[in-house]
Amino acid sequence: MVKYVRLVIIIAGILLVLALIPAAFLFWISANEYRPASREPVSVIKSPPLLPLAGTPIELYSWNIGYASLDMSQDFFMDGGRGVRPATGRNVEENIWAIQAFLSTSAPDIVFLQEVDVNSKRSYGVDQAGYFSETWKGSSAFACNFKVKFIPYPVPHFIGGVESGILTLSNYAVLQAERISLPTSFEWPVRAAQLKRCLLVERVPLQTEGDDPAQLVLVNVHLDAYDSDGEGREAQTRVLREFLEAEYSKGNYCVAGGDFNQNFPGAEERYPLIHTEYFIPGTLDPAQFGEGWIFAADPSSPSCRLLNEPYDGNREGKQFYLIDGFIVSPNVEVLSVQTIDLDFKNSDHNPVKLTFLLK
Repeated sequence: MVKYVRLVIIIAGILLVLALIPAAFLFWISANEYRPASREPVSVIKSPPLLPLAGTPIELYSWNIGYASLDMSQDFFMDGGRGVRPATGRNVEENIWAIQAFLSTSAPDIVFLQEVDVNSKRSYGVDQAGYFSETWKGSSAFACNFKVKFIPYPVPHFIGGVESGILTLSNYAVLQAERISLPTSFEWPVRAAQLKRCLLVERVPLQTEGDDPAQLVLVNVHLDAYDSDGEGREAQTRVLREFLEAEYSKGNYCVAGGDFNQNFPGAEERYPLIHTEYFIPGTLDPAQFGEGWIFAADPSSPSCRLLNEPYDGNREGKQFYLIDGFIVSPNVEVLSVQTIDLDFKNSDHNPVKLTFLLK
């Protein structure tokens, strides 16, 4: 009888410990949740003296680099694949070198990068933001939007710790940089392990002969992807719209660009949904903005691919999207917009080039 009681006590103790482990983890991850303020200043590194001049063409590239890990050899578990990260850190390094070489050769005036890791297990701890900042001759500003000490899925290949964000590189003097938090549709406890989306705003003074206080307002954007009903993306787009319209009303020139995780108008006809069981982007609605606002994207090539399987270059039956592009204010003239078709060699996104001038 005594042995039986002891066995019951031992089993009960084991069950209690097993029950407490998830509770302890939830407490720990909640206590360490990344909670940025609604607005935070962002440090600008190496701001050069060059100022943009109205009427002079400016080249801007936007590229979601997939934390230099989602190259053509990869799939991803949240897109219907099974992968979490490349086989080795060498994959990450080679992708970073290729991305940097492309930017160096292209030599744009401004670059918006999304999914840039600082210290993440998924990219083998490589400081990508630091690397791009060091190799860029002009200024750099980084805003964190994903900071979790440990993500316990998928089993058994956990994502682990993540620190990542969006990075803006510029050849122009930056008056001020700021991180503006965006709303989230995720509730606790899922929220604790989710991205904290934001706008990375840079204010660039213009080269003028008078006392014109107008600024070029650059907004690096990466909106929600996996909110099931799209409410997060819609709410974040509203905040972006309100911010841009407020800046335009002050007489500023506004250029927002990045990965909107929403198709630009006309994309569905060119890239129809094939795999509706996976990621489904929303669609940006220009009618929500005032008259004269321009939605600039190039449908001639896809800007993003679905990561349900590795990519071999054969586009037959593959799912593509047009979710990367720009929204610009009426006082900005778009000269051209082009999706640079790199065939997803080093990222699941292609870079998009915008050439514009300030009227």
